[in-house]
Amino acid sequence: MASLDPVLDKDGVRLTVDEAIATVTLANPAKRNAQNFALWRALAEAGRSLPGSVRVVVLRGEGKSFSAGLDRQAFTPEGFDGEPSFIDLARGSDEQLDAAIAEYQEAFTWWRRSDIVTIAAVQGHAIGAGFQLALACDLRIVADDVQFAMRETSLGLVPDLTGTHPLVGLVGYARALEICATGRYVHADEAERIGLANLVVPGDQLDDAAGDLAAALLAAPRDAVIETKALLQGATVRDYDTQRAAERAAQARRLRDLAGLGD
Repeated sequence: MASLDPVLDKDGVRLTVDEAIATVTLANPAKRNAQNFALWRALAEAGRSLPGSVRVVVLRGEGKSFSAGLDRQAFTPEGFDGEPSFIDLARGSDEQLDAAIAEYQEAFTWWRRSDIVTIAAVQGHAIGAGFQLALACDLRIVADDVQFAMRETSLGLVPDLTGTHPLVGLVGYARALEICATGRYVHADEAERIGLANLVVPGDQLDDAAGDLAAALLAAPRDAVIETKALLQGATVRDYDTQRAAERAAQARRLRDLAGLGD
């Protein structure tokens, strides 16, 4: 990938921008890109730091693993320096705990913005929070060594980093329940077959494949992609007739814009 000066480089997150394509890199391969509270804040900041010219965001992880999930130090009484541990959070009020989790979720929500298309390029382990971060993106290209797993339930927790909604949408309720409740691995061939992965490639071709997809997404006019993404996102909650009406309204806007009659 091209060497660019980072827009953001802190707490295991690096953001670079090359015209219309931004790349967010999880940059702590020594810890298999394990996630902590500081990394989540940096991911949220990366979303806020995107220039308006960006149309496609590629998310990748350095090293052999995309992300091995939550850093287990969060479960220890001492937690991280200057940060509350999960034990500290559990002692707070319901309002405090809800606010804390909502803040952590911000690292996972901006990937679905309608003005960008996001691609996760995933290799090796994508466990727990790593799986949910991959699910946060619109599209997933995976290496043939990928191993997805949702381990939260096995630890007595639930997936709470926005992963349940896209997982059910991609694979259906019954398979999502089985994946979460068993905590088992989903490998590349199954991930492609059940819809978790758009494409499987050899590991040494992962970055190139993500770049090719990003370039293909840029071929269509930006406003048409934005309108189409919004239509598809809304299709999961609209009934058939409401979706038809939304299509008509979106197409009317596009036709007026193309005719030079837009606002």
